[in-house]
Order: sequence, then structure tokens, then C-alpha cells
Amino acid sequence: MKKLVLATALLGTSLNVFANGVSTTDAADAPIIAKFAELGVTVKQINPSPVAGLKELITDKGVLYASPDGQFLMQGTLIDLNNRVNLTEHALSDVRKEGIAEYEDSMIVYKAKNEKHSITVFTDISCGYCRKLHRELDDFLEAGITVKYLAFPRGGLRGKGYQDLMNVWCAKDPAEALTEAKAGAEVAAVPGCNAPIAEHYQLGQSFGMSGTPAIILEDGTMIPGYQSAAQISQALDALPKTSS
Repeated sequence: MKKLVLATALLGTSLNVFANGVSTTDAADAPIIAKFAELGVTVKQINPSPVAGLKELITDKGVLYASPDGQFLMQGTLIDLNNRVNLTEHALSDVRKEGIAEYEDSMIVYKAKNEKHSITVFTDISCGYCRKLHRELDDFLEAGITVKYLAFPRGGLRGKGYQDLMNVWCAKDPAEALTEAKAGAEVAAVPGCNAPIAEHYQLGQSFGMSGTPAIILEDGTMIPGYQSAAQISQALDALPKTSS
């Protein structure tokens, strides 16, 4: 029981049961998988770590580090001081790009006519800065930035906030429903609604999110909190160019 309480404190989230799908074939990693499964944490992938005696774990709660026997858990940011590289953020960037690609079909999208870039924003209806960002949506679109929304109910998977997001995503015109909801309109219930809000929420947790808005750039970088269209445009233009 003490281990469960400790894990909850470290990870800052409630312990939920998830499917145990691990991308590893190394039998030596079995103790790590078993230990973390006891804590309700799904280990999706295990990679070598630059630090001797530690392994990098890609989990449904973000990037963690563990001893080879799974006895010791480390949560935090691993930085290569010689090369000035945030190794934890680098690992999460790849996870975010792959995760976002899986949920493209369930996003609410506001597409720029002259699209230069796109961002993915985890949002909640009642979040003040989420509403502020949405009020400035035209600024993003005019800057050539397509805005794609995923849901992240700040109160978790229960209560009115969660139900409202479900109904917005199930609305006949989700984009219009989201705009109206963020303007303070009451959200209409949609009978038989089965939107993937829980999946969006769990995806955000695996990205290391704790609040909204959270803006994911094209390279997988996450910017927590509100940023103006001008600030985001500058950040996007500064990204390294990739060859097509």
C-alpha cells in the first residue's frame, strides 16, 4: 500500500488500470514491467539510458527512469550538460509526434487557408486561458497556423467538464459547438455520445501534461500554457527545417 501511495504522489495522478502493451522483447526487462504494473503504470517501451544503471521508460504517465530490477524509480528531467540537450524532452517529443498522429481523425480542426504550420492544442472548456487562446483563433489562422484540438478535462474523467467535452465532440458541428462552449454557452447533451475524450486525456498524461492549454509544435515540443499567435509563429519558424 505504501508503494501505491508513493507512486501516486510521484506521478501526480490517480492510479487507473490500463492495458499492458509493452514494446520490448528483452526478457531481462520483465522485472521492471511487473513492478510498474503493480503501481498501475503501463510501460510501453524500454530504452537504454545514457546513465549507467538506469533505463529509460516510455509510459502512460510520461518518461520515467528505473533501475534494471525495477526497484528504484526516478522521475524528473535528464540533461546532457556537455551537449546542452534535454534528453527527457527529446524522448517525449518523439512520443508526442507518434501519439498525435494516431488521433488525427478525432481532432476538432480549424484550418488556415494559407497553411504554413499546424499546432495541436489540448484544451478544456472551462479553462480561462484556453478560452483566451480560442478568442484569438483568427490571429492563428491569419498567420497560417492551423489549430487542431484534443480534449483534456482538467477534472479528470468524471463530472460536468468531462461530459461537456464528450457532447462537444459528438455535436453535429463540433467546431461550432466548441466555439460556443468556450464563449459560455450551455452544451447540449447528445444521446448515445461515445467520443474518445478518455483516450485524449490518457494521451495527454503520457505526454507529461498536467494542465491546459498545452500546445504541441510540429516537432513534438510542448509549450505549457497560453501563448499568443505571434509567439507561436515565432517558435514554429525557428524549428529546424526538415526535408520532404
